[in-house]
Amino acid sequence: MERKKITIRDLLRMKQDGRKIAAISLYDYPTAVLADRAGIDVILVGDGSVGMTALGYASTVPVTMDEMITFCKAVVRGAKYALVLGDMPFMSYTSVDEALRNAGRFMKEAGVDAVKLEGGKEVSDRIKAISDAGIPVTGHIGLAPQSASLSGGYKVQGKTAQGAKKILEDAISLERGGAFAIVMEYTTSEVAEVVSRELTIPVLGWGSGPKCDGIGLNISDVLGMSLGLFPKFAKKYADLQNVMTDALSSYRRDIQAAKFPEDMHSTRMDEKECEEFLRLVRERG
Repeated sequence: MERKKITIRDLLRMKQDGRKIAAISLYDYPTAVLADRAGIDVILVGDGSVGMTALGYASTVPVTMDEMITFCKAVVRGAKYALVLGDMPFMSYTSVDEALRNAGRFMKEAGVDAVKLEGGKEVSDRIKAISDAGIPVTGHIGLAPQSASLSGGYKVQGKTAQGAKKILEDAISLERGGAFAIVMEYTTSEVAEVVSRELTIPVLGWGSGPKCDGIGLNISDVLGMSLGLFPKFAKKYADLQNVMTDALSSYRRDIQAAKFPEDMHSTRMDEKECEEFLRLVRERG
């Protein structure tokens, strides 16, 4: 039986019922199809996944709206079950008007189910404007990759009482602004547990411990395809990097040894047509 499309109401019900939400960050059509088959609930097309994993940028900062929309469109074509979040890239929501315009582009051009933007209280006015315009929106607190260079790099957040208090206040502000969910990245498990308990909306944790309403990771970490730093909070469920490297090495060796392609991999002409073709070749001489 075909599964129904996951909705915001479904996610809220899962939180109320205490059922964990399975989320993942990915960025292309094939993996979106596979995530759907696996029953993943939420797919985040993150600017980090697009920029640093798919495009090889050193950070999320260079990612453009056009790039995000292209990758989001690919994921939407593959994901018929999961709810798809489009991540608004750096400098795409510097004002309320710009936030509305670009959130609208995500919905109209990419066809995502909702958008996400980073920040706490300082972006609550943009969260409210987007929500008031009828566009589902999620917040993103804790580690904010778009501004990581200003906060000392990719470090765990909420290690001090004051830092944890600010994260909680940011989360409450975003919920009041109209966010239907919060992404919480790389925070201490204690603050993530409190935020998840205090909010009525789902909290989706990326590296924030086991007490969030939902858990997410980057697909490259899950499948063992990370080419850079493997995060402490990630878990590898496969080792596709080595599998793929071995397969490509075997492919190269077979080509160099004239073992591929074999006759079974080739298409041959009809014998009479081949004879006629060779006759025509001879006549040319």
